[in-house]
Amino acid sequence: MNITVNDALRSYIDPLTIDEYTALERSLLAEGCRDALVLWGDVLIDGHNRYAICRQHGIAFQTVQNASFGSIDDVMLWMIDNHLARRSVSDFQRGVLALRKKDIVATRQRMQLQEAPAGAPVSASVDIPIATRDDVARIAGISSNTITQIEKIQKAATPELVNAVRAGTISINAAAAVATLPAAEQVAAVAGGKKELQQAAKQVRELKAGNRTPKANAPDSEKGEPESLQARVAELTAENAALTDRIVMLTAALEEARRAA
Repeated sequence: MNITVNDALRSYIDPLTIDEYTALERSLLAEGCRDALVLWGDVLIDGHNRYAICRQHGIAFQTVQNASFGSIDDVMLWMIDNHLARRSVSDFQRGVLALRKKDIVATRQRMQLQEAPAGAPVSASVDIPIATRDDVARIAGISSNTITQIEKIQKAATPELVNAVRAGTISINAAAAVATLPAAEQVAAVAGGKKELQQAAKQVRELKAGNRTPKANAPDSEKGEPESLQARVAELTAENAALTDRIVMLTAALEEARRAA
């Protein structure tokens, strides 16, 4: 059987961790390859790890064809949806896959508009538009805030930090904070292990909090005045009361003097 492994497709989905690969290998050796590998023509599109393990150990496997694809983009979208349907996929992987789907759909729709003849109506795309971060979040099955953090990691994190969040050594939230550090500091934090990463994330958050105006020194939104202004108002009120009492006393003295005259 001639099976072609497309490196672009194989690397399109995040690789298994060492522990995950070992567990899959143990399962295949004990139970055989129960699920068929999926092919598009002779191109392998699902089951790359199973295929490698089966070839290494001489384990028999079955294949099934999926001839419904018209392009490599169709294959990639199918791979993304296929992986998103699996419960074992981490939140970080889900976010990355959903963002990749957004990029593919946007590119296809842009090309459709560019290739349409001038003045001709553009046929409706089979792809559902993915326009907002909330759309991406719904596809991934995670919050839009988590998608925002994943985008920050993709833009600024070093490969070492990305590998750490993929492996679960650091949370998505903490990794987004550490990603704001210079590359050398990110690499050093990863090298220091889980505690060092947590400490780096904590320091970044504390620094950001320190740059904000402390709540105690901010204007009192409920009373509508700063504490210093409130004190001045109280002082003036007391002075006004004292002046009022003085006027009353002077008025009474003048009245008494007129009566005596």
